[in-house]
Amino acid sequence: MKRHTAVVRLYAELNDCLPKAQRQRDLEIPLPTPPDVRTLLTKLGLSPDAVELVLINGASSSLEYPVRGGDRVSLYPTFEAFDVNPLLQLRDAPLRRIAFVADAHLGRLARYLRLLGFDTLFDNDPGDEALARVSVEEGRVLLSRDRALLRRPAITHGLWVPTVRPREQLRYVLERLDLFRLLRPFTRCTVCNGSLAVADKRTLGDEVPSRVRAAFADFWRCSDCGRVYWEGSHYERLSHFVEQMAAGGTEPAVLSRSDRLDPKGS
Repeated sequence: MKRHTAVVRLYAELNDCLPKAQRQRDLEIPLPTPPDVRTLLTKLGLSPDAVELVLINGASSSLEYPVRGGDRVSLYPTFEAFDVNPLLQLRDAPLRRIAFVADAHLGRLARYLRLLGFDTLFDNDPGDEALARVSVEEGRVLLSRDRALLRRPAITHGLWVPTVRPREQLRYVLERLDLFRLLRPFTRCTVCNGSLAVADKRTLGDEVPSRVRAAFADFWRCSDCGRVYWEGSHYERLSHFVEQMAAGGTEPAVLSRSDRLDPKGS
């Protein structure tokens, strides 16, 4: 049977299916003629659902593309550190859904992400089984400092966070997943992760002090926990923090523990 060779490169977590010696390098893959991309994925032990983007000689291609001798095939996972939206995905709707679940060591990071508008679940001590289950069942990226947890076979989308400082953690996640254009600050409750909606201050009653109702025109309420927000005393500091993050600044504003990272309210 005639055989030919394609040069294949896997990126990011797709390398997990390969022996360590073959990761992060060009691979020469002999296949029976004529193979398509789907056949190539099968030979590599990859599910088509794990692959967001296929480039053949630099051009976006489908799973049905016939791979020819000498072709260079680049395979990218659902989450990668660049925006794949301008390119052709393998599906009508891209897999990229920006939602996270953070492990017990990343509570401050979770609140930062919520402040910037990202759907982020967090529990003080959920346990590894619960984290893995939520990540898989809800299609969330698991953020963790635990490499062993991220190596579980069930985890298809996980990101190891390499630093212990929360602001550096946030910067790493934003850069690694290219999230800067997706920031929607002050749209999510930093306490419970619920969405914020405009609230009529005439209906707030004793939930907000009378002096606050008199001083502010705009209020927001969390759709889940009911917490009420307004542009309180530390809103300016938080706005500065958000602006620096959006601009890629390296010196984000210092947020004290007393501020509780509430986007609105005091």
